[in-house]
Amino acid sequence: MGHADLSGPAAGAGTSAQAVPAPVGAGPAGGALERLVGPDVPAFAEEHWSRKPLLRRGADRTGFRDLIDLDDVDELLSRRGLRTPFLRMARNGQLIDSGSFTGGAGVGAEIGDQVRDDRVAALFAEGSTIVLQALHRTWPGVLDFVVDLSDRVGHPVQANAYLTPPSSQGFSAHYDVHDVFVLQLAGRKHWTVHAPVHPAPLRSQPWTEHREAVTASARDDAPAIDSVLEPGDVMYLPRGWLHSAVALGGVSAHLTLGVHVVTQFALVEALTSLVSSDERLRASLPLGVDVADPAQLAPQLDHVRSALIEAVRRVSPEDVARRVRGRVWSGRRPEPIGPLAAAAFAGRLEPGDVVRLRAGLGHRLVPGKDSVVLELPDRQLSLPTATGEALRAVLNGAAWPVGRLPGLDEPDQVVLVRRLLREGVLVAATP
Repeated sequence: MGHADLSGPAAGAGTSAQAVPAPVGAGPAGGALERLVGPDVPAFAEEHWSRKPLLRRGADRTGFRDLIDLDDVDELLSRRGLRTPFLRMARNGQLIDSGSFTGGAGVGAEIGDQVRDDRVAALFAEGSTIVLQALHRTWPGVLDFVVDLSDRVGHPVQANAYLTPPSSQGFSAHYDVHDVFVLQLAGRKHWTVHAPVHPAPLRSQPWTEHREAVTASARDDAPAIDSVLEPGDVMYLPRGWLHSAVALGGVSAHLTLGVHVVTQFALVEALTSLVSSDERLRASLPLGVDVADPAQLAPQLDHVRSALIEAVRRVSPEDVARRVRGRVWSGRRPEPIGPLAAAAFAGRLEPGDVVRLRAGLGHRLVPGKDSVVLELPDRQLSLPTATGEALRAVLNGAAWPVGRLPGLDEPDQVVLVRRLLREGVLVAATP
């Protein structure tokens, strides 16, 4: 995702997976999270979230074709002007230099990092895996699903697709520093999953720091999951769990939804950044101190510990929330807006038009002395105090007709809603 570290300690990892049958005829109905883990979300939260894997057979009878399928992949690679880093390719566990499959695209599109479909086809035929990165930015079905899922789990989510030639392996055994949901889209893939060698890794603790332990565990330890996934199957893996996969038979495709979890360590980072306001913790060490000598550092360290504990106790939950939410809000992409359609709708807005909150938009309404402040990921909107009741209503997620918002007369409702539409806070509610 490219944002600051959101990882940290989690609940103790387990060592077993649970296979759960899906309801007969399960398909696209239901929200994103229910489609992945089943209707009993509280049970998933209690038994699996950040603890142990979950394997659901036949979770989606369509094979998640409403999100993306092989024809969609071909369109992305050949007709959408895809550029790096939205595409990677790998073979035998090693990334292929992007110059092998990118180049210019003719008159008016000379930029040299555009995907060359002919080179991708040749490399794929030779056994290379295609990795479509950040599909939540490039493909509508995946984008909408990720917005919904991120809203439900409360953590930023990214989406990558992996397309593996017959009987090939893209990456060797490794672990991820974020949780993942694996959705099998096409073909069959044999997955092998082992318990962590480094539980709950931070984003700054990649698997390569534990390469020998990862290799030994994958070679010698009994797997927690040793199974073939087929279209419609879903697997959840908490961060740190080792995994590798090999395509069987024909082409195999799966979608990986990476959940960049916010953890206890994110709170630690917020606390340590906030205590810099304490003058004692900014004081210089003594003149001539030898920082290599533990005996000289010991009294300084005792002083810092005492001051740090006192300073941490004074930090308010509001300040910590403001720090942490900034990471989460900036790591999520809200529902896309069509600029032309949005401008036209705002321009002709009238009583009776129905609006709703833009899905996935981080926000917080804070009452002030002379105004109310709507805090957004990249800015704040100061609005008259009289708009507070209407704002609270329209920000609760329900659809509202203009003219029925509480606390304002009809003309003022039009003014407020038009402002929020143009700021990208509200969107038109379609039937």
